[in-house]
Amino acid sequence: MARYTGPTTKKARAFGESIYGADRSFDKKKYPPGMHGNSKRRKQKSDYALQLMEKQKAKYTYGVLERQFRNLFESAVSKGGVTGEVLLQLLEARLDNVVYRMGLSKTRNGARQLVSHKHILVNGVLTNIPSAHLRPGDIVSVRGKSKKLQVILDATARKSEIKNFPWLEWNPERQEGKYIESPSREAIPERINEQLIVELYSK
Repeated sequence: MARYTGPTTKKARAFGESIYGADRSFDKKKYPPGMHGNSKRRKQKSDYALQLMEKQKAKYTYGVLERQFRNLFESAVSKGGVTGEVLLQLLEARLDNVVYRMGLSKTRNGARQLVSHKHILVNGVLTNIPSAHLRPGDIVSVRGKSKKLQVILDATARKSEIKNFPWLEWNPERQEGKYIESPSREAIPERINEQLIVELYSK
C-alpha cells in the first residue's frame, strides 16, 4: 500500500495529537485506541519506543513512506546545519505540503490528490508528483482548467480563515502562490520532536 488509508482518528489517538487537522472525534477521545487505551496504568515507554513513535508521527503527519523518509533524513545530514531542523524544512518543501499550507486543500491527503490529478502547476509546468521538492522562488498555481472546480473554489473562499505562513505568498486573484524561503523551525507549527528522530537514526 502506497500510503495509510485507514481511520485517521485512530492514528491521531495513537500519537496523542490531531495530526490530520481538526477532528471532533479525537477531541472526545484523547487517549490511545484499544480496550486499555483509557487506563491510567500505562507502562512507561523506553527511549527507543519514544524515538520510534516520533518518527512515525512525522511520517503520518506529512504522508511520507519509510524509504522516502530515510532518504530525506540522509539528505538533511548531507546538507549540514541542524539535521532535525533541515529534515522538517525538506518535509515542508514537498509540493503536496505547500499546496496544503497555501490553503488549496483542508488536508494533506486532499492536496496530494490535487497534485496527482494534474490540477497544479509549478513555474507554469504541470507537475503531478506530490513529493516534488520546491526551491525558494518557485511559483505554485492552479491549472487554468481547474480554477472552476468546486473543491478549489471552496478552498479559496475560506483562504482568509487560514493561518498565513511567512515563508509563503498567495495571490487570490491569480490563484497562485510563491515559496519564498525555507521556514525556520520556530515558524513550523507541527509539534514534532525532531531531535528524537535524529537520535533514532544515529544508532
